[in-house]
Amino acid sequence: MHTTGSVTHEVTNQAPPLTGHDVADDPVLLEGARREGAAWHLPELHHFGRYAGSEEAQHWADQANRHEPELRTHDRYGHRVDEVDFHPAYHALMDASVSAGLAGAAWADERPGAHVARAASFMVATTVEPGHLCPVSMTYAVVPALRHAPDLAKTYEPLLTSRVYDPGLRTPAGKRGLLAGMGMTEKQGGTDVRANTTTATEQDDGTWRLRGHKWFTSAPMNDLFLVLAQAPGGLSCFLVPRVLPDGSRNTFRIQRLKDKLGNRSNASSEPEFDATVAWLVGEEGKGVRTIIEMVTMTRLDCVLGSAAGTRAALVQAAHHARHRSVFGAKLIDQPLMRNVLADLALESEAATTLALRLAGAADRARRDDPGERAFLRLATAIGKYWVCKRQPAAVAEALECLGGNGYDEASGMPRLYREAPLNGIWEGSGNVNALDMLRALAREPESLEAFRAEIEAASGADRRLDTAWRELQTQLTLTEDAELRARRVIERAALILQASLLVRHAPAPVADAFCASRLAGDRGLAFGTLEPGTDFGGVLGRIPG
Repeated sequence: MHTTGSVTHEVTNQAPPLTGHDVADDPVLLEGARREGAAWHLPELHHFGRYAGSEEAQHWADQANRHEPELRTHDRYGHRVDEVDFHPAYHALMDASVSAGLAGAAWADERPGAHVARAASFMVATTVEPGHLCPVSMTYAVVPALRHAPDLAKTYEPLLTSRVYDPGLRTPAGKRGLLAGMGMTEKQGGTDVRANTTTATEQDDGTWRLRGHKWFTSAPMNDLFLVLAQAPGGLSCFLVPRVLPDGSRNTFRIQRLKDKLGNRSNASSEPEFDATVAWLVGEEGKGVRTIIEMVTMTRLDCVLGSAAGTRAALVQAAHHARHRSVFGAKLIDQPLMRNVLADLALESEAATTLALRLAGAADRARRDDPGERAFLRLATAIGKYWVCKRQPAAVAEALECLGGNGYDEASGMPRLYREAPLNGIWEGSGNVNALDMLRALAREPESLEAFRAEIEAASGADRRLDTAWRELQTQLTLTEDAELRARRVIERAALILQASLLVRHAPAPVADAFCASRLAGDRGLAFGTLEPGTDFGGVLGRIPG
């Protein structure tokens, strides 16, 4: 007698796949978008959220990471082509995100809240697959920097703000949409870009020629790059197109693609410049000042991406716990698991709320609000440090909630875990952002005043917050051993900023539990150490699903 299945392999007590849902159906995300001025975007956000939660989008994410980009240096005849081939799933993800306006489109949208709308959708897209968002993020960030060269901006900005994904190396002006990148890092300097050795030589026709080697340039198939190089007048910023206006290939020799821990769907490369044609952006010798506007916006995306990655891991953990039974009860009803998930929910809500507050500041700074611009200057460094620093720990804890299932690639959790450290490194590691905070405090006192106003908007609402803020103000003004203490100070500043936002905007159970566990008391170092008096139901009710 033959049977079609095995009676010993009945599958029970397993969570179903988390697909077919609206990723944007998240109270923290929706409340933040409304609060920061993008209520008009919510119908489109829900539409994009249904795409992000679809089985098809999840399949694309898996395929784009399993079938990694491949470098093709020469064609069959031996001609140098320096192209990178991607799996069709990567192009599908790119098309969806660019069409949703996540690249440069917000800069062409005059509606208040346009950058918040873009931020909310960017967070939704991150839950699908963050690797493809690297070129999307850099394209968004290049626009304000490129405006330092009005003639170049006039030519390229309409295409950088397009919602059309038009891949392939062709003459930029002949395409329907462009993507941009940046080339700052060199092997001998890293963060110290003033140690760069790539040189720039001016030509009689006003163009420049670059010569040198960049160490970590992502998305080499993008159309345009902002590059730092040493000109006679000092370190300067240049625009480098992959294809020149006459249709010929610019010299952009890709030496290799990086073999990275995560971010596998995205190609990161080492390009070599040799008589590479470039145009000066901004003043000669002011390259850092010019490109820093791009860096500021990509740092914002790092915060958005880390907040979204933390949220995605939390949602997966809660989904598993809602469907898994252990010792005769659902896992989510077990006291210790409730503590872990509630603690993760606090971390996630604080990160998401701060990320959207920064997006709101960026939107209002765009409309010449000096207070918001000053706040953004300091708060971006603080948020970048802390939210990105916390993501790996939070994702690891969420993965553990699934037990062995979380260690299996099919769950999607290993990919979230491999992505988690990236944003803490990209656009400045923790030390870089801590030192950036010190520079802002020393050179731009208006940024501290804006930060103070933000914290004190919650004055009197929670004694633990008031006490922590009084203590921090003393630390912010001390100059002795400032660099040695910088990490401790920036950590405390981030927690106090998050607490102020939650006290004002989150439900009381969330704000109270956050202040109790992050600002006061004897909290354990691991997640899941909230005090017994915590309103676990009130906190857990904020997790989507």
